[in-house]
Amino acid sequence: MTNPDSSVDFVLTRVFNAPRELVFKTMIDTEHLQKWWGPQGCTIEVIRHEPQAGGVFHYCMRFGPGVEMYGKFDYREITPPERLVFVNGFADAQGNRIHHAMSPTWPLEVLNTSTLTEADGKTTLSLHSTPVNASAIEIETFKSGHASMQQGFGGMYDEYEKYLATVVKAAQA
Repeated sequence: MTNPDSSVDFVLTRVFNAPRELVFKTMIDTEHLQKWWGPQGCTIEVIRHEPQAGGVFHYCMRFGPGVEMYGKFDYREITPPERLVFVNGFADAQGNRIHHAMSPTWPLEVLNTSTLTEADGKTTLSLHSTPVNASAIEIETFKSGHASMQQGFGGMYDEYEKYLATVVKAAQA
């Protein structure tokens, strides 16, 4: 169940200088995803990745020696090259959903819908996120986290944009 209150939802739009097919591929293929997903300053270890409806992306984010957090996507829909729908949240090493250690009232699960459209060789990503089956306190925590999500996703997509430029350059070579 999602939230009928649109003020709860987090929405982000970015434009990338690459065709939609390539953007989609770099957002779903393991070899690409592991090079850009996650907050700035971390490296990603892919534990399991099944990019299909019903599949999972279970990963470990490493921020330095001994500092790691796990996350997990449950893919609901993958419609190349235009749409990805997944539920994500924090996880343990085995892939079980857990609350964030530093924010125990963060929603356990967040539904994300990424839509890609193309115009003039550029791709616009629209990301729409909303808590799933969240308590009132979890919804309030999510709403109060919009600014930090803007920074977090913004930084991640800044890194993605740099990575994507190297992929575009390699494809042109």
